[in-house]
Amino acid sequence: MIPSLTAHGCTMPQIGFGTSQLGDCGDLVATALKLGYRHIDTAWKYGSEKGVGAGIRSSGVPRSEIFLVTKVSHEYLRADAFARSVEESLKNLQVDYVDMLHVHWPSMDKVPLAETMGALAKARREGLTRHIGVANFNIALLEEAQSVCPEPLATLQAEYHPYLDQSKVLDYCRRHGMIFTAYCPLARGRLFNDPVLTAIAQGRGKTIAQIVLRWLVQQGDIVPIPRSSNPGRIAQNLAVFDFELTAEEMRRI
Repeated sequence: MIPSLTAHGCTMPQIGFGTSQLGDCGDLVATALKLGYRHIDTAWKYGSEKGVGAGIRSSGVPRSEIFLVTKVSHEYLRADAFARSVEESLKNLQVDYVDMLHVHWPSMDKVPLAETMGALAKARREGLTRHIGVANFNIALLEEAQSVCPEPLATLQAEYHPYLDQSKVLDYCRRHGMIFTAYCPLARGRLFNDPVLTAIAQGRGKTIAQIVLRWLVQQGDIVPIPRSSNPGRIAQNLAVFDFELTAEEMRRI
């Protein structure tokens, strides 16, 4: 059983399957769901929404058991474009709602954040998403987003791994009761030759990926969303809840 985290009424499985750069990922999503994942992360920008929808349907896992996440890209942050993007995502996924809807990136076209947050909150009020969050926002943008959004933000999604210090943003999320969703938790493979992680993994009889993912979930309020196209590694990445790192191992990482 995968543990869950709760924030502002949102209950999220503490590990997810990421689909960035996986393309037509229907078979991989179905595999992940059959292995026990219940949190699937996609985005309009990834081009993987149709594959995610196909994988959900072919997996045999009921939609009600799946925590499904997608995101509205920065090109569509005006209120009318935002609404059209959400509808397109639901059509791609062939679902009536998602469990979490993110603003994928801050606006690059000077769209007022209040307008975007209003559109995000409206999607929640209309039942198109159960919960809302933002991705790739810094602390100043998080503060502004929270101040102008009529609905609570349950999570921030951002890159986080042992090679990227996110302590200030993590502290902000903790103080405001938000879950931190960590994408690229394995640093795009750069961690796999790290001597500290190699030593810990060998001593534990675990993979380096398992050690890093355990380091993340053991911090208590972080949800990593690793991605892989290898079924064996997809299974391994889920198997991080049957052991604990020591305080010294956590410090070394």
